[in-house]
Amino acid sequence: MLNDINMSKKILITGASGGIGSAICEKFVDKKFILILTSSSESKILQLKEKYGDEHYYYKIDLSNPENVQNSLHEISKVHKDISIIVNNAGKTHDNLIFRMKNDQWNEVLQTNLNSNYQIIKSLLPNMLSNKYGKIIGISSIVGSTGNPGQANYVASKSGLVGLYKSIALEVAKRNINVNIISPGFISTSMTDNLNEEQRKNYLSRIPMMRFGNPIDVANLVLFLSSDDSAYITGQNFHINGGMLMV
Repeated sequence: MLNDINMSKKILITGASGGIGSAICEKFVDKKFILILTSSSESKILQLKEKYGDEHYYYKIDLSNPENVQNSLHEISKVHKDISIIVNNAGKTHDNLIFRMKNDQWNEVLQTNLNSNYQIIKSLLPNMLSNKYGKIIGISSIVGSTGNPGQANYVASKSGLVGLYKSIALEVAKRNINVNIISPGFISTSMTDNLNEEQRKNYLSRIPMMRFGNPIDVANLVLFLSSDDSAYITGQNFHINGGMLMV
């Protein structure tokens, strides 16, 4: 599926230690890619190193800190000029009703989930343009299209990603660079594991397939969108939600 001739086998994945991030990593390790992985936690960086070994690269980046992000990207863009795939998977929540939400809650979620995507793409895109090849994939959410009470900051960040990626897709479409978004619904991760039985039944009743998705469902689409099989696909928002939202 993945064309070894037209591109470097090097991929940047943010949020690499989470459920979806881990599934994406496994897919590309199997395809013999060199991984450039980020996490905000030193302990998780060590776990990633132990899991994937010394042939890959690891960066501790606090995506909520724009200065830290920019400094790290300066190094990454110089050391890894041949990154062919970017997967912006990292995200965070800090939920509150809008009339109780603190400015710090709003700003931290917007920086982590949206602004960091702008910083990463802007910093690494010039190398892709020079190489005349690139795949950029962002992970949004079903709530970016539906809204969700208590998550105005998270929803704003995830819906903002859709507009950001569509605009960038238009700007680079002629340069052999594909830019797409994936919007998962309820995926079996630590978040769904923490739901009580009543909450699980409520959410499952809204999903026609009557089950949560698995991280591999998202990773499979990331792999496809990273391949030359998807060469004529750009500016799209793909929903993976078991039929919970059909648009």
